[in-house]
Amino acid sequence: MPSKKVLEEKAKIVADLSTDFKTAQAMVFVEYRGLTVAQDTAMRAEMRKAGVTYQVIKNTLSGRALDAIGIAGLEDVLKGPTAIAYSKDEMTAPAKVVKTFADKHDVMKIKGGVIEGKAISADDVKVIASIPSKDVLYGQIVYTLLAPITGLAVALNAIVEKGEAAGITNVAELAVVAE
Repeated sequence: MPSKKVLEEKAKIVADLSTDFKTAQAMVFVEYRGLTVAQDTAMRAEMRKAGVTYQVIKNTLSGRALDAIGIAGLEDVLKGPTAIAYSKDEMTAPAKVVKTFADKHDVMKIKGGVIEGKAISADDVKVIASIPSKDVLYGQIVYTLLAPITGLAVALNAIVEKGEAAGITNVAELAVVAE
């Protein structure tokens, strides 16, 4: 039986993990066995750049932390060597970084994940990894909103240029050219 000190340390670890997991936008669970030290170091550097926390935690402690915040359905995921990548800022970041490395290194396997407090499959994690970042989505929305206005401006400019080429300076005559 573990000592009281060891039990207190484990309880603190579970409490800290619960706090981190509760505020995480998304979590991805991976099997990391077989990665070289260089590969692991490169992956951790990419995770830090993306604002993703990556930890190897005992499955029992992770399971208790997840249970404490009401996330269930990950019993099969928390078997064998498991690392957890999570982000408090970006929902797609853990999935993107993990999938990038899993695609490059066959030994790394995506086991599953959590989005908005719900367990998801490895296939769902891969789908989430394909979603563009928030900044890209904002850019696409702005482009979509500006496209009709830009098209109108281009069309009007073409009419003015056509009128100028024909020597027309009167707006009423220009309207006839546009037809």
